[in-house]
Amino acid sequence: MVRFSQFVRRTPLAWFNLTYERRRLLTSLAGVAFSVLLMFIFRGFENALYDSQVQLLKLLNGDVVLISPLKNNMFVPEQIARQRLYQAQAYAGVEAAYPLYTTTAYWKNPETRRTRPLRVIAFNLSDPVLQLPGITESLRQLQMPWTALLDQRSRPEVGSGAAGTLTEVDEQQIKVVGSFELGTDFASGNGNVVMSDQNFLRYFGRLGPDEDSRDLSTIDLGLLKLAPDQAPDVLARTLSEALPKDVKVMTKAEFVEQELNYWRENTSIGFVFSLLAVMSFAVGIILVYQILYTDISDHWSEYATLKAMGYSNLYLLGVVIQEAVILAVMGFIPGCLVSAGLYKLTANATGLLMQMTQTRIINLFIATVLMCLISGAIAVRKVQTADPAEVFGL
Repeated sequence: MVRFSQFVRRTPLAWFNLTYERRRLLTSLAGVAFSVLLMFIFRGFENALYDSQVQLLKLLNGDVVLISPLKNNMFVPEQIARQRLYQAQAYAGVEAAYPLYTTTAYWKNPETRRTRPLRVIAFNLSDPVLQLPGITESLRQLQMPWTALLDQRSRPEVGSGAAGTLTEVDEQQIKVVGSFELGTDFASGNGNVVMSDQNFLRYFGRLGPDEDSRDLSTIDLGLLKLAPDQAPDVLARTLSEALPKDVKVMTKAEFVEQELNYWRENTSIGFVFSLLAVMSFAVGIILVYQILYTDISDHWSEYATLKAMGYSNLYLLGVVIQEAVILAVMGFIPGCLVSAGLYKLTANATGLLMQMTQTRIINLFIATVLMCLISGAIAVRKVQTADPAEVFGL
């Protein structure tokens, strides 16, 4: 004959406690999923702002970067002499050198006729600077004067980017001959435009007396493509010592890290979204605690009976912790799925790089489990401090 204590040990009490009333279970899962959703959204925006800032830098086809020492982020419009790029190209281990030109220009929406600032990216079309779908297929069309490609992920206010669209950039006519996908960031404003270096000169080389005209003798960024056996950090150190101090030499990884550090250390973005994520975590602890506390209160006599029969506080803690883990797992799944949909919606609306990577999913799952475990550890104190004799009025 099976003893009662064996029956209790083999019975999934945690599961039965949660599922005996389906409506309450659904409400509980909705509370956990809401907390998960908040953490995903706030962390998603923080990661998107950082990821978006460096997505262009990561896509540039180069191993070593030459910039002005004054350029501590992509916002700063500081150039270097193009001559420095060719001096660097003469060193052993450098296979190719590519100049890159950027500026901010005002793009006129062809429908509303309102202007929006966009980032202009220009380079020699024979240089494989930015090998993105849409750009590599449109190099021939970009050779035509007064033409450009428009970023499909630009904000909707920019207007149509269909091939053949005629509009204006800085009050000069331009024809859209194709599109590509990159996305927005703080430096790009509302989106990006790609054109040839010759068209860059046509649009920005003959500006008025109150504006800074550009020519191809100064570049915003120099890219060095190295031989496969050449270590970027070694060559970067060599060039830093050899070239004049009016140029800063970094590996592309260092350049990306510099951009990230600027936004982390000089803005409140990280602090604000981290604070919001921590608040979401705290809200989740409170929600799950209320759920578990209510469940313990409803089964107060049952818990007291187990305690009177000799079951330890550790066993009762195990039951509540099991409930917490079940809530974490079952609540995380819908929270994650809804977040994925909101990520996609936000990316389409803003052009930000909203990425739900495997690492980020795992990290937030661990945070969700920890959140529920903390709630369970707090809620179980009601059982552990109770006297069964008081429960039954003895």
